[in-house]
Amino acid sequence: MTDSKNINNPVGQGGGQRKRQSRAERQNNGPHRNLDRQGAADRKAELVRKMREKAAAADAAGQASDGTAQS
Repeated sequence: MTDSKNINNPVGQGGGQRKRQSRAERQNNGPHRNLDRQGAADRKAELVRKMREKAAAADAAGQASDGTAQS
């Protein structure tokens, strides 16, 4: 018997016992990675929004305490 180094053609595994993997899945970049990246982008957008709101509130409070509010 020959030794196979191809994950999609493993020796000793009958046909259909192992799912054929794409190159991205073999590199651990499967479909789940897209969901992880989307979740990270959502968290980042939420954080940026909160930071902007906090900065705007601090800016408004700073102008109100100076008495130099613009009209």
